[in-house]
Amino acid sequence: MTHEPAGTPLLSIADFESAAEKRIAPAVWDRIQGGAADEVTLRWNQEAWRDIRLRPRVLVDVSAIDARVKLLGQELPFPILLAPTGAQGLIRPNGDLEAAAGAAAAQATYMISSSASVRVEEIARHSGGPVWFQLYVQKDRAFTKDLVQRAEESGCRVLCVTVDSACHGTRDREQRLKSQLQARELPNFCGPDYLDPTLTWKDIDWLLSFARTPIVLKGILDAEDAEASVKAGVAGIIVSNHGGRNLDTAPSTADALPFIVDRIGGRMPVIVDGGIRRGTDILKAIALGAAAVQIGRPYLYGLSVAGADGVSQVVRLLKKELELAMMLCGRASVAAIDRSVLW
Repeated sequence: MTHEPAGTPLLSIADFESAAEKRIAPAVWDRIQGGAADEVTLRWNQEAWRDIRLRPRVLVDVSAIDARVKLLGQELPFPILLAPTGAQGLIRPNGDLEAAAGAAAAQATYMISSSASVRVEEIARHSGGPVWFQLYVQKDRAFTKDLVQRAEESGCRVLCVTVDSACHGTRDREQRLKSQLQARELPNFCGPDYLDPTLTWKDIDWLLSFARTPIVLKGILDAEDAEASVKAGVAGIIVSNHGGRNLDTAPSTADALPFIVDRIGGRMPVIVDGGIRRGTDILKAIALGAAAVQIGRPYLYGLSVAGADGVSQVVRLLKKELELAMMLCGRASVAAIDRSVLW
């Protein structure tokens, strides 16, 4: 694999993406980059943020920018969280541990994936920063309950339940080279078949009956499902189309977000992921009503380029871009961002 010339600056997520492609084996790259079917939704995720125009305002004192937000009992220094991804162990042998450590170094909350190559306890212990846990409710409910309790005991502050995966999407690009992927241990799964198509709202009630941490549902795209989430009594939702990897031609998260925010009407926090590549994307998401955003592929690019330090660099880059966008739109704090920021 080739490498960037020494000293080549990485100034954007696109730069990190280009550098990462040169370092990652083709099969792993397609695992990370691939979407469902024709990858229409995958493309829409980025294009939709770009199509939203911003409304710059002038002659506002923006000498002190405050990007802090309060979310589910935490005060975050900026509204960027690291989404759960299952490919860190394919990128680097200790990728899960490095990604968590890199998030902590950048003061970002890290969401541990059920499909990590390392036990949830070890990642939480190694992180040194705030961690959440992403859960697939597996067919073995006793194993699932034990996993939730393990995550809570290891210090995970929020339980994020993936609800959009009754099955895997049609992932052509990933399947073509799948045989070239190295085998990984998946210690947080009870066997290889971890998706349960019988999952319903009653299982959310079951989780709520014993979980001690706030529960957030990840994978909401429809306003009716958002309303049902409120009625179920969960603490929040994540507007997500699984990174464009499940149902192709489902809407982009940028398109779905305002409908869901309007339906919820402030009754619970809404987080959004999918296609976030610039600080302006984050500003737009906050303007549309999101409490925070999650990034996935961008920090994997950083991980491949420079391990934990690369993850930190990606987070700090997006934070800086967000602060610059806030200044140029005349908004000195996240609290001052609303839909009037949009053209």
